[in-house]
Amino acid sequence: MNSKIGIIGHGNVGSALERGLRAAGYDVRTAGRDAEAVREAGAWADVLVLAVPFGAVDETLRELDGTYAGKPLVDVTNALGPKMELAVGYSTSGAEELQKKAPKARVVKAFNTVFAQHMDKGELDSVQLTAFAAGDDEGAKATVLEMAKKIGFDAVDAGPLHNARWLETLGYLNIQLGYVEKMGTTIGFKLVHEQGAASSAE
Repeated sequence: MNSKIGIIGHGNVGSALERGLRAAGYDVRTAGRDAEAVREAGAWADVLVLAVPFGAVDETLRELDGTYAGKPLVDVTNALGPKMELAVGYSTSGAEELQKKAPKARVVKAFNTVFAQHMDKGELDSVQLTAFAAGDDEGAKATVLEMAKKIGFDAVDAGPLHNARWLETLGYLNIQLGYVEKMGTTIGFKLVHEQGAASSAE
């Protein structure tokens, strides 16, 4: 049976993941800026997806009011500051800081290296894109990898949560290529590997 997915965030990312997960057969509820709806979605869901701006993480955790305890908490945020610079890096990551703020959650970093318009199908021009997932809880990470695979991604285990530092910088590179270098959003990353050479959701 598929997990019940609660998506916090009504923006492009949250909406795209909602479409992709619904198409994959998941039961999905979403919540935006209504604190009561956020808490209700948190209480209902088996898995929570944090698809809010990085600066809204603390407020969202307060609104969730501990309903994430014991559940996979998927961090899709781009850890960017007000000038679109990396807010953290090298010695920590947004996902690691999230785990400190929500110690009872099972945080997994995923989906942040993909532009929103590709999140509902996991492909670009019929080419399967890679969705990386990093986390310390193997069960939570396996759940997220399965979600990514069912959407249509090549789902790759990116190791422990401290590797979120590199997923967040990869996401930043994606943004730089798309907007600063003017390549647009019809781009994406694909890890090329031999069958069985990368740990993924099979």
